[in-house]
Amino acid sequence: MAVKNQPAKSLLTPDNCALILIDHQPQMVFGMANIDRQLLVNNVIGLAKAATIFKIPTILTTIAAQTFSGPILSGLQEIFPGQTPIDRTSMNAWEDERVVNAVHKTGRQKLVMAALWTEVCLAFPALSAQDAGFQVYAVADASGGTSVQVHDMAMQRLIQAGVAPVTWLQVLLEWQRDWARQETYDAVLKVIEEHGGAYGQGLVYAKAMLGEHAGG
Repeated sequence: MAVKNQPAKSLLTPDNCALILIDHQPQMVFGMANIDRQLLVNNVIGLAKAATIFKIPTILTTIAAQTFSGPILSGLQEIFPGQTPIDRTSMNAWEDERVVNAVHKTGRQKLVMAALWTEVCLAFPALSAQDAGFQVYAVADASGGTSVQVHDMAMQRLIQAGVAPVTWLQVLLEWQRDWARQETYDAVLKVIEEHGGAYGQGLVYAKAMLGEHAGG
């Protein structure tokens, strides 16, 4: 029997998903303890840049921006300069009608989510969206909790509910999928070089030694 080279339907593509970035704000960063804070910022910025490369519909949301948590991270706002985050009072973004309407407006059934904090602002909407029939992908290293144990338990709860755990670089590479896709090739490598840690430095070295098209 011939094997068909069709990708799994569960894989993310630029055409089948939307990104929701929830509560990446200074006060939420202060309370996070499971991951180095600057690494978290690096990861979420890398994820956001990836979304712009592939034109992924992206929803930004904050909680109590004016009274408690502060504005969305400046690096995120710079990536989406024309977008005003949806500011909420509810800890569960899915309980805000504006957020749900924005999701439905994208027409996408796969939702990639990252949030601060994992145990609340990621877990609550991820479980709610999953319950509403969406396929949810939780970006573990672009989300943070108030301790290692708290983050890990929240991720386990999501996994048991059927939410798929992913990392930001995995999502980027899943969107690219094929290094022959030249229209996004250079931009993807640039994001990896800027935010991909050792992998990124490896690409810088390969370019220097082997030329501009020493790819992934």
